[in-house]
Amino acid sequence: MRPIFFVFCEGETEVAYVNYLKSKYRLPIQIVPKKSDSNISCRYIENCKREYFTTASDKTFLMYDLDVDGVLDKLTCIPEVTLLVSNPCVELWFLLHNQECKSELDSKRCIAKYESVSPDYKKGSLNAFDLQLFNQGEDAAIARAKKLNTSGNPSTTVYKLLEALREERR
Repeated sequence: MRPIFFVFCEGETEVAYVNYLKSKYRLPIQIVPKKSDSNISCRYIENCKREYFTTASDKTFLMYDLDVDGVLDKLTCIPEVTLLVSNPCVELWFLLHNQECKSELDSKRCIAKYESVSPDYKKGSLNAFDLQLFNQGEDAAIARAKKLNTSGNPSTTVYKLLEALREERR
């Protein structure tokens, strides 16, 4: 039996991206969206997972933006999860599919930079251009993300989910 990939995330954009991965990799991915990170905890995760038949091989991921102070501290206190964090936001991960990004930025600037690559981009949904970019630039995005300092701005560890999905698909 294949493991379930539980992905807890904070917003509609992350849900749209994980849905894209779900259709691309065709693996059992359960998305647990949460609009606010304020209640993410071990207890919350355990309660959500009770709805599923789980095994020891299941994997749990927390996909959050670090543009709010204190989020990383809260997430690092949760054991046995893989953090998929982006500083400042998930659009950095999207941007890395097309180009290097080494300069510090805030969420507004990061989104604007991605909108210059994908003019029809709207938070919370992905268009055909975005999906094509993600398909074609996935390897480059992983390589670019790994070059970034994981505790700095910019940084993202979303690639860890892709690596886990690729490994499972083998």
